[in-house]
This record gives sequence, C-alpha cells and structure tokens, in this order.
Amino acid sequence: MGGTQETNGTGGRATSRDVARLAGVSHTAVSFVFNGRAEGNLSPATQERIRRAAAQLGYRPDPVARGLRRRRTAVIGLVTDEIASSPFAGRLLRGAMETAWESEHLVLTVDSGGDPAKEDAAVAELLDRRVDGIIYAAMSLRRVRVPEGLHRVHSVLANCLPEDDSLPAVVPAERAGGRTAARLLLDQGHRRLAVVGGQDDIASVERLRGFRDTLRAEGITVPKEWVVRTGGEISGGHEGALRLLDGVPPDRRPTAVFAYNDRVAAGVLHAATRLGIDVPADLSVVGYDDQEHMAAFLTPPLTTVALPHRAMGEAAARLLLDAIGTGRTPAATVRRLACPLISRASVGPAPIR
Repeated sequence: MGGTQETNGTGGRATSRDVARLAGVSHTAVSFVFNGRAEGNLSPATQERIRRAAAQLGYRPDPVARGLRRRRTAVIGLVTDEIASSPFAGRLLRGAMETAWESEHLVLTVDSGGDPAKEDAAVAELLDRRVDGIIYAAMSLRRVRVPEGLHRVHSVLANCLPEDDSLPAVVPAERAGGRTAARLLLDQGHRRLAVVGGQDDIASVERLRGFRDTLRAEGITVPKEWVVRTGGEISGGHEGALRLLDGVPPDRRPTAVFAYNDRVAAGVLHAATRLGIDVPADLSVVGYDDQEHMAAFLTPPLTTVALPHRAMGEAAARLLLDAIGTGRTPAATVRRLACPLISRASVGPAPIR
C-alpha cells in the first residue's frame, strides 16, 4: 500500500484483533503465532494466512506488552567510559548491537565521559527502564570500579576487568599478541629488537611480557635501554625512535621496533624518514591495534597486531544474552580473545650487518 502501514479503519495502528478478523481466525491463534507457540497448535497453512494478514495490515507485536508477559523488555544497556571518543568505538558497538539485533534485542548506549557519578546514574536509569542486562565497556584495557547497580541485573564487562573480580569480562589476549609480534620479527631474522611507547598500564605490561616470552625461548633479551616508555601518542613514538636511532651507527641500533600501538608506530615511521632510515629495508616496525583509517594508510602501510574490538562486542553481547535466556548468572571468569596479525609492508627481513 505505497509502503505505508494499514490501519484498523479508525485511523489507529493495526492490532492483533484486526489481524484475526482479516485472517478469519481467533485472536488466540494470532497470539500463538507471534508468541512462538504456533507449532503443534496451528497448521502451517493457518500460520501462513495469519502472517500474510499481518503483513498486509503492517501489524507488529507490541514489544512492551510482549516484554511484560515474558518479564523482559528485549532491551540491553551498554554503558561506556570514554569509548565514544575512541577510534575503536564503532567496531565494539557494532559487534554488540548486531549480535543483540539477531536475538531481537535493542541496545541503549550511554557514555559517561569517565565520570563515576554519571556511570552510577546511567546504570540506575537503565535499571528503571527494566533493561534485561547491561554491558560495561572501557576505552582501554584496565581494572575498573564496577558501577553501582550493575550487580542487580545480568552484566558483562568488555575491554576491562572488574576491580573486585565479581563479573565476567571479555578482553583482548594482549600477552599472546605480544608473542605474535615477536614471532613475526624472529621469523624474519631479527635479533636486535626494541620496544617503544606505552606506560605501566595493563596492556603495556602484557604486550611486553608476551614479546619477551617468545624472545626468551630463543635465548634473546631486549636491552633495558631499548625499552623506551613514552606514552601512546605519535609524539611519543617519534621521541622514542629518535632516542634509539639518532646518531647511532647502523651496527649498534635495533633492526626492528615493536610499538605499543599504531599511533606510536606512526611516530617511529616519521622519525625513521627524518633520519633517512628506510622501512623496512633498514628497520622493521610492528604496531598494535590496527587503527581504522590509519594503519593501512601510513607510509609504508603498517604491519600490526589487531585488537578484536568487534569480536569483544559480539562476545560480550552473546554472553549477556545467554544469561538472559537461561536466567543463570554467568561465572565471573575472564575470556581472552585472540589478537590477529595484520601483515602489510612495514616488516621485512633483517638487514645484513
């Protein structure tokens, strides 16, 4: 009908009773179809007639009424700290929202800006709206204070760990990602390796620990002065690379750098260009994150270890929906998701010196 919704003849939205009249069946039969109870109660032909009538009238079941019958609202909340300003927000949110949509759930998202009082208020508001469960997501991997009220409903953490170990969490396998970066460089013949960027946060510590795990197994160590902690921005990568490379003879400098993230790696690439050091012929660089609209567009395109933001959103939503469906609180365990290697052009064989 021109793409518009049919009405019941009085100008109002079509109801299940209108569908029943058009299909020539009882109101109960319509309820069976849209409450998932038709199998065994109605013939396939009758079910099809009801669905055709509903489509013709543009009828959609009232989700609020259906939710009240099931004691659910088919809505989950997603509370974040500062993730809305993060370049990875879209991936995590899309993963959670599409997974929820597949299970006929909507997602209400609230960004607190990292304010604990706003987080508590956001959770309270979501609870007042009777959401079926809540995902709490953080911009960067860290231990977090669990917002008040989160224990009153099924809840899962994404990209963060609870300070009190009281809730299930889905996080990246950061240590394994560090091992992946080291293995790539070792396989290319590199033995003189440096680490640039990061601080004393969980991600920095775990990535370096994994990197060293793999090197140690080969009898290789990273000299203390070649672990340069300069934060997580391009400027930090540039500063750290200059410390390692500026004025240092080729046979006394590292042949490869493992950067804390892609922004740091970009700073390393800028410094190398300034110093006339060719990447990857003279120096290989591995980043971390696979930052959208950035890593693939650097010169050269950056080889990096990807953070599984979309997979974290999907896994957190699935864990939450399983808990909602079964009514069982998930165990307060940590699920670590693989960080895959994305090979581009910034890594090559170790130079012969």
